[in-house]
Amino acid sequence: MTAATSPVISLGFRTDLMLLTLQGSRVEERDGYRVVRTPANPTFHWGNFLLLPAPPAPGDAARRVDTFRREFPDADHVALGVDGTDGATGDPADLAAAGLHVERGTVLTAASLRPPARPNPTATYRVADTDDDWAQALALNEAGNTDFEPTAYREFAARRLAGFRALQERGHGAWFGAFEDDRLRAGLGLFTDGRGLARYQTVGTHPNHRNRGLASGLVHAAAQHAATHWSVTTLVIVADPDYVAIDLYRRLGFTDTETQIQLQTVPA
Repeated sequence: MTAATSPVISLGFRTDLMLLTLQGSRVEERDGYRVVRTPANPTFHWGNFLLLPAPPAPGDAARRVDTFRREFPDADHVALGVDGTDGATGDPADLAAAGLHVERGTVLTAASLRPPARPNPTATYRVADTDDDWAQALALNEAGNTDFEPTAYREFAARRLAGFRALQERGHGAWFGAFEDDRLRAGLGLFTDGRGLARYQTVGTHPNHRNRGLASGLVHAAAQHAATHWSVTTLVIVADPDYVAIDLYRRLGFTDTETQIQLQTVPA
């Protein structure tokens, strides 16, 4: 038996683990770290990772990478989460020598949201409720993919959406879409364990329909649904601090709460 690890303090990782465990992921306690496994989606980097209680100590990054490879011998990635709120990463030179790249995410929260200043006049915002809606959600994910090999990404995205659909069917949230003439233009997930927190997932707009107010309207509509149907008290979203979407979230009423740190290396 290994020693129990301390509670997770990062709201970003707490809500990550909340959603993963609701979908059947396993969190295994080790002496000094947690192992998170998602057998239903083995290529999902941030469903199969180690969660460290603190940044790697000086000279320790390579050992942490070795630990990951021991826990996930078949993985073609390395993913290490760092529990914390202040964005501490460890020594940059040590991380670079271990082949680790730092990804920073801003964790934003809100109790409620303001309506968009310039609402889209033609879109209908609703929960995905047909097979065609979910097929369009997969196509939307694929249309936004610019970083990964298309076939592998489609498999990953299909598995992830299947997990979201299962959560929706069990009453743990929903996938929402912005539709025009029943064609999906933007989509997102918002999910909860019923204890007051709700976490946004994969906010995306089709490349041909960006800058039309669809995402802001959809984020707001999902928040209204959550307040009415799920008794949510805190909305949580994690955003790239250097991408334009974070300003959209702030205009709706989200405020910066903490910084989430992910250390990873992916295949060339």
